[in-house]
Amino acid sequence: MSIIEAINRHRSIRRYLPDPVPEDLLNEILAAGVRASSSGNMQTYSIIVTRDRELREQLYWPHMEQSMVLDAPVLLTFCADFHRMRRWLDLSNAPDNFDNFMSFMIAAIDATLVSQNVALAAEARGLGICYMGSTLANCDEIGRILQLPPNVVPVVGFSLGYPDEDPAPRDRLPLDGLVHYEMYQDYSDERIREIYTDRELRGWERYMSFPRLRRLVEESGVQNLAQVYTAVKYTRESHHEFSQTVLDYLAAQDFMNNGR
Repeated sequence: MSIIEAINRHRSIRRYLPDPVPEDLLNEILAAGVRASSSGNMQTYSIIVTRDRELREQLYWPHMEQSMVLDAPVLLTFCADFHRMRRWLDLSNAPDNFDNFMSFMIAAIDATLVSQNVALAAEARGLGICYMGSTLANCDEIGRILQLPPNVVPVVGFSLGYPDEDPAPRDRLPLDGLVHYEMYQDYSDERIREIYTDRELRGWERYMSFPRLRRLVEESGVQNLAQVYTAVKYTRESHHEFSQTVLDYLAAQDFMNNGR
């Protein structure tokens, strides 16, 4: 299929067939991935391919017990990685300027760009993926399990395999609510309501269609989709906790020496 067709057909796959992903196909999509744009062509990322069942069982908890961690035959973890670059600088007697937060951001963007290239290549070849925000949220535990050296931090990851479901595509906010021409055009209250009208309807229907999610919503007493996001899914407490986890891990991985 064309790249536009592949993009428009995207949906998150959480149930997978047990069939393994052939080595040559995996290499093909990874090779397509590394053609992604990269800051200064430094390619400050690493891709960890995890197929071993025992390792995936260890990753199940830090990935918040999501079923695809065990059901998909492959997990891909895309890491911000200045470890390799800094080793090369040292061997070449070059100054090392990459032990700071800006360097992490450069590497995190590199890792995210390559992950999306791999995702598109995989979907164009009939595979399914599901991104997992738990990769960054629990980067310290995932880093420990994957034995990451200093200056390497998990940023994004997804399950990969042949789909065993065909979910409908999820809704997206309207294009004219996301794109600004020439300069940022701030929103009126009325425009905000217009942009989110369809999302509020479709999102609420989706939550109500899954018994587990419906029970969570009903038990929480929330009354609309916006409240679902911040009272059920993304609470202030959880975001503070995950924020501190990431900041502590960046320091431990030698990315926070901004004042040195």
